Amino acid sequence: MSLSVGIVGLPNAGKSTLFNALTKAHAAVGAFPFTTIEPNTGVVPVPDPRLAQLAALFHPPKVIPATVTFTDIAGLVRGAHKGEGLGNQFLGHVRAADAIAFVLRSFSASEVGHVEGQVDPIRDLEILELELGLADIAALDRRLDRVGRTARAGAGGRVAKVEAEALARVRDALDQGVPARAVELSEEEMPAIRECQLLTAKPVIFVANVDEDQLGQDPASGPARPILERAAAEKADFVAVSAKLEAELSELEPEEAQEFLVGLGLKEAGLGRLSRAGYHALSLVTFFTAGEKEVRAWTVRQGSTAVDAAGAIHSDFARGFIRAEVCNWQELVDAGGYGALRERGQRRLEGRDYLTQDGDVMHFLFNV
Repeated sequence: MSLSVGIVGLPNAGKSTLFNALTKAHAAVGAFPFTTIEPNTGVVPVPDPRLAQLAALFHPPKVIPATVTFTDIAGLVRGAHKGEGLGNQFLGHVRAADAIAFVLRSFSASEVGHVEGQVDPIRDLEILELELGLADIAALDRRLDRVGRTARAGAGGRVAKVEAEALARVRDALDQGVPARAVELSEEEMPAIRECQLLTAKPVIFVANVDEDQLGQDPASGPARPILERAAAEKADFVAVSAKLEAELSELEPEEAQEFLVGLGLKEAGLGRLSRAGYHALSLVTFFTAGEKEVRAWTVRQGSTAVDAAGAIHSDFARGFIRAEVCNWQELVDAGGYGALRERGQRRLEGRDYLTQDGDVMHFLFNV
């Protein structure tokens, strides 16, 4: 599976600048509202130093990283759910994303106007959440109308009744300003809500777009502090980036960009931190397949079994699963190869119920 993140923010929050930097897609950027008039989508490799170390061990002709898909839409404004601005036209593109990154302006550039007059990231966040919530209410009302008729007619049986009750409960929560992700649902109710692809049901990442001089400093003592506190209150992921700096880095060669980051006291660019936040928000883990022909990173959900991991590669692997040979990537690199790893007793045979761990290197045996 590939991680997909929808980038949402007010106009001039730095969404498209960040999108360009992350994807090098060169979407339109401007210091005025509604520069982005079409949804932009970019698929980029997830930075993972483990993959590079495994590739250095095997020197394969192909090295394939995991990927993340970013979707950038026009900035949302007050009244977007009623058609104000352009953002509401493209919310459908975000509904297909796995997670939403709220890009919140915390930088101070006076030459870039703010649609609300002044910088206030929490106010901006509340506008965004309100508009997403109202868009979800409209979607739920349409769904409830159909499901309610079915439930009342008795045609859908218990399934329709459970769905109608779950939809109504989430609808009531949204009316009170509570996002769908905060509503506790049973396993029986979850499919009905999942099918609606509600925007407020998705995991969120709070992205503070700060001035360059704020990077490397404790965000709790700077302008991003309210965002950090909000993220902590919701137990959500927080990332501080400078979209302007990310744009500058994207124009440099990788070695130059790394030197620039080191000079600023930073370990990595925003793509790595945002990707990691997305993986954490969605409880994803990475396992690897590694050999002389190919080294590749694969993504599965935390709690996935060995059979699930095999199925991520090919359905035939899962269907005919016999067992998996498993080791930790660091142990493999330290040993210098599979032969030495076996001698150390660090390559294990695992059955179908083995829970895949982040950093596992796996080789599957299966019947054709």
